[in-house]
Amino acid sequence: MAELVDARDSKSRSPQRSVGSIPTPGTNQVLDSEMNYCSHCGHQLVVKIPPGDHLPRHGCEHCGAIHYQNPKVVVGCVPEWEDKLLLCRRAIDPRKGYWTLPAGFMENGETLEQAALRETREEALAEVELLAPLAVISVPHVSQVHFMFRARLRDGTFGVGAETTETALFREADIPWPEIAFASVRMTLEYFFTDRSRGEFSCHIGTWNKPAES
Repeated sequence: MAELVDARDSKSRSPQRSVGSIPTPGTNQVLDSEMNYCSHCGHQLVVKIPPGDHLPRHGCEHCGAIHYQNPKVVVGCVPEWEDKLLLCRRAIDPRKGYWTLPAGFMENGETLEQAALRETREEALAEVELLAPLAVISVPHVSQVHFMFRARLRDGTFGVGAETTETALFREADIPWPEIAFASVRMTLEYFFTDRSRGEFSCHIGTWNKPAES
């Protein structure tokens, strides 16, 4: 039986994207329930604690690869134009038809800034100037971290991207709060408006905890 080795040292490592997830008993860790076979050699995976580790991992007892799963980073921004903010109505699930900020998963090889600019172009066809970090929100129940910048539209123009059905500028009084897609977006907007009312912006650290099931 081969001893499990660190697959992060392998040049052939393939990134694993979560499809379904299951919690590991006794920890806050969430493992991908769809990960059954090793992407290196094709053999079936087992879940066990590797030597020197303290958490269960998907590992291959044939080639020794360990398939680490780490939180995904979602990056976006709060685009401002005059006294209004730009929101996008989602064309895709989850929360299709609800309003959100331009944001999405960070790609390999990108900086935070590059990811925020790209997502804003893709979802709102808008060019922005990033001003400063506004919010870093942990979302542990889906193993994500959401990083949001303050931003300013460069010329006030925007449009509808492939993942969006509508984009619009909203004054604070007109924000469609009941139709905001995600708790992290609501938190980010609340941080923005609270800071703006005080005339002083800062970077907020928060956590979106999944509501307890009844």
